[in-house]
Amino acid sequence: MPMQYGVSLPQGWTMDLAHIKDPVGAYETMTRVAQTADELGYSSAWLVDHFHTIPQPSQEVTFECWTTTAALARDTKRIRIGQMVACNSYRNPALLAKMASTVDVLSHGRLNFGIGAGWYEHEYKAYGYPYPDGPERLRQLREAVQVILAMWTQEEAVFEGKYYQVQGAINQPKGVQKPHIPLLIGGGGEKVTLKLVAQYGDGCNVSGDIATIKHKFDVIKQHCETVGRDYESIHRTATSICSIGDTDEEALAKIPEYLRSRFGSLAGTGLIGSPATIRQRLAAYEEAGVQELILGFPDITTLNSLHLFAKEFIA
Repeated sequence: MPMQYGVSLPQGWTMDLAHIKDPVGAYETMTRVAQTADELGYSSAWLVDHFHTIPQPSQEVTFECWTTTAALARDTKRIRIGQMVACNSYRNPALLAKMASTVDVLSHGRLNFGIGAGWYEHEYKAYGYPYPDGPERLRQLREAVQVILAMWTQEEAVFEGKYYQVQGAINQPKGVQKPHIPLLIGGGGEKVTLKLVAQYGDGCNVSGDIATIKHKFDVIKQHCETVGRDYESIHRTATSICSIGDTDEEALAKIPEYLRSRFGSLAGTGLIGSPATIRQRLAAYEEAGVQELILGFPDITTLNSLHLFAKEFIA
């Protein structure tokens, strides 16, 4: 099966909507991107679960993840809508499972459910969430995914853990997709996170250069062998910046200055360059085992690169 392509939506978090001062106009710009990606044949559109901007908190718009997921589910027709990824700490997992089930119905079965342990300490503290250390957040994630799966599969969910307890929780409707909504676990921690993928995940998302991505997939495969899981049943995704132009130089010029130094040599695995350059790098991702690549276009609100990439690489 050929590699699929998803799109990271302009949500405000990376200041990608800062040039639009009317919040209604900013939302309509975001949903227009999702609708265009839908029409052009992209497989998925993704939202982050963050509350204010980076690299510095600001007063610029940042749309909330789950209410936006629900709205986009009604604004689009074919494309799948997901989170890259929902922060476990921000919502009780039983409630989150209920929210996801409702959105799966609203979308007629087009929800991708992504979850991770959380990491943005400033945001936790700004909103009054406790910020335990990494190992504890991962222990909480382990319990949370079990609660979520129980809510999606049991008539009256029961779970007794250290951090979460549910006693006969009813979740109707459970969603459209069978046997349940696909659960993607994001992150690359090899001892815990990737083991959770092997134990509970229907999908994973890892990042890094090609060698790193390939290594992470190998680790997942090893965990699958340990727990008796079919590695090929896990949908493998990765993310990449994508700037496409008629020439490599034109593509590089589209990248904001704060990102350009990171990708300026064109020697990495970011998809930056002419269609010919990008074609070579896509082949490398595919060879590493990536089944779906989620693209962040620096100029996405113009729709130009979205169209150009689809013309070149989406049948």
